[in-house]
Amino acid sequence: MKIAVIGAAGRTGRQVVRQALDRGHEVVAVARSPEKLDVSGDRLTVAAADVHDADALAAAVVGADAIVTTFGAAAGRKPVDIYSAGITNVLAAMDGGGIRRLAVISASPAGPRAEQPVALRLLVLPILDRLFGGGYADLRRMETVLARRSDLEWACLRPPRLLDRPASGAYRLDRKPLSRSLTYPDLATALLDCADGTEPRTGTLYVAD
Repeated sequence: MKIAVIGAAGRTGRQVVRQALDRGHEVVAVARSPEKLDVSGDRLTVAAADVHDADALAAAVVGADAIVTTFGAAAGRKPVDIYSAGITNVLAAMDGGGIRRLAVISASPAGPRAEQPVALRLLVLPILDRLFGGGYADLRRMETVLARRSDLEWACLRPPRLLDRPASGAYRLDRKPLSRSLTYPDLATALLDCADGTEPRTGTLYVAD
């Protein structure tokens, strides 16, 4: 299987690339700054593309069977459009290339407030919104764009706080919020499982350890 990883030079993206190669997949690692990617392999192709550049993105994913997106913006309050504009260009590239399967990162705080535990909703999320509200608002726009595409096999995962630790070797997916942390390697495993059909889930899901 050929998997395109968009945002491959980031912490989660590198994990997805490594794990996909370990599974025997052919991988196209797409990054705005591909020189930052510290992964190599015989089945690895590296391509330079910014998610705001629809033509470059479409050219990079030609021939892929599935796409995993791990791109993101620096956390902050300022408005961003990388998620909504990026996913719009990713979907256009999929339509043009006949790609039907997609796994995407969102974030647990981007989910509906009514789904969150009361203490988290009243005490923690207002603080997170003040600090990182620009990104969360655009993640919600991205999720809205995805929700219109019932013709595709896609999974949008909302992780909680991510930890730079070794993999626990397990993760959970659910329609409601789960625990408060997840390791980067475990998130990469969940994304890859959704993309390559190991975990054939569709829709927007929370993921945690």
